[in-house]
Amino acid sequence: MRFLSPRGRASAFVGLFASLALCHVATTGWAGNFQVNPTQVFLSAKTSSALLTLRNDSDDPLRFQLSIFAWNQSSQGEVLLKPTDDVVFFPSLVIVAPGDERKIRVGALTPTTSSEKTYRIFVEELPSMKPKVTETGSQVRVLTRLGIPIFHQPDTRKIAGSVDEMALRNGQFSFRLKNTGNVHFVPQGIRVRGYGHGETLFERELEAWYILADGLKVYELDVPKYECAKISTVAVEVKVAESMLKETFDIPPGSCSK
Repeated sequence: MRFLSPRGRASAFVGLFASLALCHVATTGWAGNFQVNPTQVFLSAKTSSALLTLRNDSDDPLRFQLSIFAWNQSSQGEVLLKPTDDVVFFPSLVIVAPGDERKIRVGALTPTTSSEKTYRIFVEELPSMKPKVTETGSQVRVLTRLGIPIFHQPDTRKIAGSVDEMALRNGQFSFRLKNTGNVHFVPQGIRVRGYGHGETLFERELEAWYILADGLKVYELDVPKYECAKISTVAVEVKVAESMLKETFDIPPGSCSK
């Protein structure tokens, strides 16, 4: 089996791609006229390669280009990408007939480490070589780009997290959710409650997404001024795997001043 290295394709990419839409619970990713299965790839010392299935559900042949990058994230949750040779794939250009499937082989070239390494392989739909023409002219078609996570996991895996650096300044509450384990996790729920005078004054459910190994995300939410002035304590609860992370923060005087 021959693999294609992506070296030299791009210098660096930083940003959040809207086309990364996928469900971390589902097993198949849908993108208009095609499917990619699975939506996550797990590699390890025992399983150093895997197959992606690319299926064409349209009535026309589809062309695809694939690329792969090391994946990290900023404290604001932005996706950070850079070229890598750690994980390779074959083929890089694919034509799939209507109703047909193609297999993409993905493999790790580096050994596992004590901490999980993360990557994204992108499946990018290319323009048709023979675009359809109607009476009013050529049709405009939106092309799709899907990013599939790849997790190169250590032999011993630990899922753990912590909540810290809580603060309330000028009516804005913030805290940090840190991954203290050695593999990624997706919180199963993030809830923030504000208490005062023996009652719950506000409650917020926050959006959860990947927190990569050794990574963190800073969450911020506005607290209405009329609620903020009455709050004495803010509690944060985060469900991570089988654990519930719980931390409370006592509000210092003047924290709600604008």
